[in-house]
Amino acid sequence: HVQLVESGGGSVQVGGSLRLSCVASGDTISRYCMGWFRQIADKEREGVAGIESDGSTSYADSVKGRFTISQDDAENKLYLQMNSLKPEDTAMYYCLADRSISGRLCYTRLWNSPYNYRGQGTQVTVS
Repeated sequence: HVQLVESGGGSVQVGGSLRLSCVASGDTISRYCMGWFRQIADKEREGVAGIESDGSTSYADSVKGRFTISQDDAENKLYLQMNSLKPEDTAMYYCLADRSISGRLCYTRLWNSPYNYRGQGTQVTVS
């Protein structure tokens, strides 16, 4: 069983930056498909970025060139560096992990997997 705890959210001005962190415990995340999703209340959630067990990364078109996902296997942490933030980036951001799925763009399947682990979320507000 994996526990995920996100941090690093907050309020930032347009054009600013934030770095989200996700600390994992209970297992080694290097074996997992890992990713970040975001959700605005009453709106559809969006897969933002993902990193596969081989280190490959993928991004939603809406964040390409602005966000960078990375993973520290030694610290068992997942990060999301967010630059050039826009008001439309305002959302609750969630860290997810799943060992049962793999392959390119695996992160897009994280939220709907019955075997995923998900953190409690961290709020990002851009204004």
